[in-house]
Amino acid sequence: MSDELKKGLEGVLVAESDLSYIDGDEGRLVYRGYTIEDLAREASYEEVLYLLWHGELPTESELETFASAMAEERAVDDAVLETVRDLAEADEVPMAALRTAVSELSAFDDAADGEDPTDREANLAKGKRITAKIPTVIAAFTRIRDGAEPVAPREDLSHAANFLYMLNGEEPDDVMEDVFDQALVLHADHGLNASTFSAMVTSSTLADLHSAVTSAVGTLGGSLHGGANQNVMEMLKEVDESAKDPVQWVTDALDNGKRVAGFGHRVYNVKDPRAKILSEQSEELGEAAGDTKWYEMSVAIEEYMAEEKGLAPNVDFYSATTYYQMGIPIDIYTPIFAMSRVGGWIAHVLEQYEDNRLIRPRARYVGPTDQTFTPIDER
Repeated sequence: MSDELKKGLEGVLVAESDLSYIDGDEGRLVYRGYTIEDLAREASYEEVLYLLWHGELPTESELETFASAMAEERAVDDAVLETVRDLAEADEVPMAALRTAVSELSAFDDAADGEDPTDREANLAKGKRITAKIPTVIAAFTRIRDGAEPVAPREDLSHAANFLYMLNGEEPDDVMEDVFDQALVLHADHGLNASTFSAMVTSSTLADLHSAVTSAVGTLGGSLHGGANQNVMEMLKEVDESAKDPVQWVTDALDNGKRVAGFGHRVYNVKDPRAKILSEQSEELGEAAGDTKWYEMSVAIEEYMAEEKGLAPNVDFYSATTYYQMGIPIDIYTPIFAMSRVGGWIAHVLEQYEDNRLIRPRARYVGPTDQTFTPIDER
């Protein structure tokens, strides 16, 4: 057993997976053999879920059955909605509210406490229910917090369109639906990122699927993981409000020791392939609205960071402006990330259950070993 210390487990292989492949030097992302470019432009989020969970793309009839079955599970029990209402009125952080609600969903899932937590068919059914209900929770929380009543889900809309409908109270146009669906596809899986690994660690104990997803939601909430896209938009708004040239703002920020959000990645050494696709969507949305300032500002910053720092943007850099131009509140960017990534979490948990071994790394002890105990009355 090696005693080499690997902080953050960087470069450590802990599992084999056939879900997603990342080439950090070439800037490639592949889901089960299909490039992210093809999937984002040609496949719906529901198709990608089927691919991740079943190992192959669905036929037309299989997709219709799969999507309909998931759409039927969108409604959330009134007790869960009341919890969501209480959290919204208490001004809870959105990701914390989502974490609590996902945990409570298990109380109203008849199969949540089955005898065998590794039962694949039961977990596929639970996975559909969890994935279908998360958008309902996010939309309800956001509307209640903003002084409006929740909008009930519809079964006749796609996963992407239904969420935007529940969030805004009106059906999105085709462009908005397509852009949002692509964003969901792009975020669906990404190897053993922190939240996915968290779900795997939880499931390796033979905890149930709801516990694994709840664990992943909690992990995604950190600013170094899912919270990065919110940081990007807040930074860009600060640039805009400063009335400074974007490059000058970045230069000043770096001189003052600040970090420019949305750049660098633990895996990619070049531009994130998802950022390439989302930059096109950001530009398209800006042109449709007649205002491309957010896109132009982002491009200026991207070019400067590449030339001066050798850093390329990650997916968060352009997902921020894409969501902002869709009118989505900044502080629910990370819950939307969870709404997409839950598909990958579930796929990895299914893999973990199929060939399970308790994940139990060890730490190098660096504390004292020869302390003398002093009775409390002598301390």
